[in-house]
Parts: sequence; structure tokens; C-alpha cells
Amino acid sequence: MSVAIPTSVGEVVDLLSRNPQATLLAGGTDLMVEVNLHGRRPADVVALNRVSELRSWSVDSSRRTITIGSGVPYAEMETGELARLLPALAEAARTVGSPQIRAAGTLGGNLGTCSPAGDGLPVLAALDAVIDVVGPNGARQIRFADFMVGVKRNALQPSEFVRSVTLPLVEGWQGYAKVGTRNAMVIATASVCLVRTNDRVAVALGAVGPTIIRATDAETWLAANHTMSSRPNTDTLAEFARLVRDASRPIDDHRSTAAYRRHAVGVLAQRLLTRSYS
Repeated sequence: MSVAIPTSVGEVVDLLSRNPQATLLAGGTDLMVEVNLHGRRPADVVALNRVSELRSWSVDSSRRTITIGSGVPYAEMETGELARLLPALAEAARTVGSPQIRAAGTLGGNLGTCSPAGDGLPVLAALDAVIDVVGPNGARQIRFADFMVGVKRNALQPSEFVRSVTLPLVEGWQGYAKVGTRNAMVIATASVCLVRTNDRVAVALGAVGPTIIRATDAETWLAANHTMSSRPNTDTLAEFARLVRDASRPIDDHRSTAAYRRHAVGVLAQRLLTRSYS
């Protein structure tokens, strides 16, 4: 097995242009599961941990956006300035595996794997993130809504990779919650990210469909039937939760039943909406 260790984005582009089948290695938290449990044997690896551009983040004050390199580890999102600017992402980051996993795992890895249970992905969906990808034909930007196209399938073309993610700096409240088969170090059975501003709510659901799902009917109904500045009453919360449940498309598998997942996203969305007024 050959291992290339580039130090710039340009080098990565060149390596993938010459070998489109090479495996990208960021934190390796998903790849090593495939190697150890599923017999995957990559022939060539491009390791990204020394590409400094991928491990940095920046704020554009004029555009009110924040851009996070695909190699920034979850541990860096848990606390500090990143957590203050993107509290939902910080909450999601804290639920990712163990401290060792969070020190290695990256948002770019979540996007590369594109599992519906990926903890960072509902946050990207609710905040309408834009994914910056680069390849032999240059760079292009893909809305998150168009990036994830199926279970562990994304819109990357051969030799393209994720360079960064850009999110808006939202004035309002945002939060993330999930349930799993135990209290910590667990893959999501169901997850929800909710973002509330003065005039709207965005709700994204994880692990209850082949992709991350935006509960658009619930969002539209709440905007039309509830004044965002006031605390929702019991009837409003119940209808909101019902519409969130209806948006989900869960399956039965070894981690949960479809019925439980559908129930769980309604409860989580209801709790997050309530918490946004506390």
C-alpha cells in the first residue's frame, strides 16, 4: 500500500488526478471501521492531516459567514470561539464518539462518508451550509441539500474532495439532540437540529431516512401559525411534533425500529423548540 502525505490542496488535487481510486484519509475514524470489520483493503492512501489549509477556519464579518476546513477535528468545535459561533455544531461535536475519536474525526470525514447518522450533517442541513469541493477541473460550491444524494452517497465527482464548509452566522437560537442505544459513544438512532430566528424555524432530521431530511412542512406550518417571539403552547408543540414525525422516513434495523425513530424525532424536535425559549 502506498501512502502519500501532501502538504497543500494543490498537491492533493494532483495526486487524485493521477490516481482517482486513491483513498483519502483524514481522521480515519470511519475508514478503520471498514478496514477492521468489513475487510476493506485500500491500495493507495492520500493522508490529509498535514494540509494546513484543511485544518483551519475563518470568519467573514462582511458576509456574516464562517468557513470551516474539512480537516478541522470535532474536538476543536466543542468549545471556544467555534462553539460560541455555532452552538448546534458544538453540541453535535460533543456527541461524536469518545475524546480520542473527536480528536481525530472531521466534518470532511462526515461528508465523505455521508451516513444519515452522521452527527454533523443535520446541523449543516438546518443552517443551509454550502460545501466547497475542489478537483482537477477547479472548485465548485454545492448546497448541502444537493450534496447528499443517498445512503453513503454524495455528489462528489471522481478526483474531487471536500475543501471546506461555509455556514451563515445566524442571529437566533440553535441546538442539536440525538438518541441512541446508550448514553455516550453511540451512533445516532435518531437526531434533530433546530434553528430558530425571529421569523422562522429550520428543522433537520438525521438517521430517519436515506439522507438528512428537512421537515419543511413543519417549518412552514409553524411560521404561518405561531408568532416566533412567543413561547408555543401545548397544541402548537403537538402539531409541530406531528409534522416532524410525518417528514421522517425511517427503517427497522439492528439499532432501532422505524416506529421508535419516528416517535423520537417528534419528541426531540418538540424539546428543542421548547428549549429555544428558555
